[in-house]
Amino acid sequence: MSELAEEFPEALEHYRAGLQFDPNSAFLRFQMASLHFTSGNIQKTINLLEQIDARTVDDARILTQMAKMFAGAGKKDRALALFDHAIERNSERPQSYVEKGIFLFQGKQLVEAEDMFARGIELAPHASIGYFYLGKINQAQGKGDEAKEYYRKTILRAPRFERAHRELFQLLEADGQVTEAIVVLEEYLADVNPHHKKFRQDLVRLLLRQKEFDRALTELEFIIKNASDNLNAQVRRALVFAEMEDVPRAIEEMTNIVEAYPSKLQVRDYLGLLHVQVDQLDQAIQVYHTNIDLDPTFYDSRIHLGYALYRLKRFEEAVPHLRRAIELNPGNAEPHLLLGLTYTQSEQHRMAMETFEVGLERHPKNVDLRFNLGAAYDKLGRFPDVVREMEMVMELNPDHGDALNYLGYSYADRGVNIEQAVALTQRAVALKPNNGYYVDSLGWALFKMGRVQDALVEIKRAAELVKDDPVIFEHMGEIYLLQNDRDKAKQSWLRSIELDPTNGKLQDRFRDAGFGEPLEAGSELPPQPQVRTYAE
Repeated sequence: MSELAEEFPEALEHYRAGLQFDPNSAFLRFQMASLHFTSGNIQKTINLLEQIDARTVDDARILTQMAKMFAGAGKKDRALALFDHAIERNSERPQSYVEKGIFLFQGKQLVEAEDMFARGIELAPHASIGYFYLGKINQAQGKGDEAKEYYRKTILRAPRFERAHRELFQLLEADGQVTEAIVVLEEYLADVNPHHKKFRQDLVRLLLRQKEFDRALTELEFIIKNASDNLNAQVRRALVFAEMEDVPRAIEEMTNIVEAYPSKLQVRDYLGLLHVQVDQLDQAIQVYHTNIDLDPTFYDSRIHLGYALYRLKRFEEAVPHLRRAIELNPGNAEPHLLLGLTYTQSEQHRMAMETFEVGLERHPKNVDLRFNLGAAYDKLGRFPDVVREMEMVMELNPDHGDALNYLGYSYADRGVNIEQAVALTQRAVALKPNNGYYVDSLGWALFKMGRVQDALVEIKRAAELVKDDPVIFEHMGEIYLLQNDRDKAKQSWLRSIELDPTNGKLQDRFRDAGFGEPLEAGSELPPQPQVRTYAE
């Protein structure tokens, strides 16, 4: 009675009193050991179990419970012997095989465990636990389809078996069978427990993965209806509207949430990101400033503010926020990268170099930091360092198209390592056949190799892909001039100068070729030149 009332100390006293009348009682010692085991007192548990002569115990249930307690104490051999003894005592009890199977499964003895579960199923084909563990064993052995079938058999026999539903939907999702995983979750929510919070959230996540936004909204509405204070669901709903490209509705929803939860900095940060998504950068900056005023150490809004200012080319204002972001989260490569790019855009190339170098001390395998460090070295005239960094980027990621293109074009433009330049730019184009900048680099490398006609084909294709790049037309003019097609050379260079009237070297080249004054020969020039960046 005390044990049933969970009055364990009193229960132990009564059992000890019982032992005075029956000192050899295995039952009383087992009951006491069970209570100590439940209370976490393993040493007293084992001391009592050691006093029991298993040969005097006929109850297979007690023997298997003793085995599990020995297993919990790390005495695996004693546990296995007791499981075997329980099966010898009653070979028709299916639970003994299942419990031994679980013990073997936990010890990663999968083949032996599988045999135990199969024998248990023979005796009790309608029980569910054996099928479940056969699913776990097959999954551990990489037999996904067999595992799914066993999980389905488990659910058929025990529709409320939550773990079987979870294992099945997770395995289906891992195998890319998202639609089938959604069905498993929907069936559980419809037939077993419509208020299972985690399964409902997983269903929303999978529906969003499948871009089934309307169905995801329906599920979120259900969550919010049944828990109006569920902030996560409210935020997720607003973000779904953004995924549906209804950003104004998303901003409206998120604004309402922020008003209801003004102290939730992460929610306000999401609002800022939505403003950024539709280029409402001034509004985003205001939102981020509010967060920073509330908590100057809030990293997300600090770096997002820096990014918004960077987008507006307010580089001087962006720098202190990005520096602070690095202080707040030095283990993240992103603020190092963004600060370095900010210095690059403001033509502070030495500061950019130093920023990327510090970032790489903490993140030596970050290809973005290393690539941009190479570009900074290029601006500082340190070409051997450019080569080293680009080669390291390609070592880390052999398919880094920008590094392949950058180094290939750099070789070609300097007239060195031309065969390697062609090979590198060919690899870049193979990765992105419709990248006009890559195609131009390949054409320029072919031109430097002397394959003039092949070069022209590539340069003309590049001009179709990127119609407003001055460098492409400059290259095209060089090829036409070499082929003595002066009219096309002149027109190509005029187009290049039109796109970038600051290119004084090309204007001198235009005059030296005898084409006259380029600014007089060309059309009206645009007020803002477009400058080529080879690394996108």
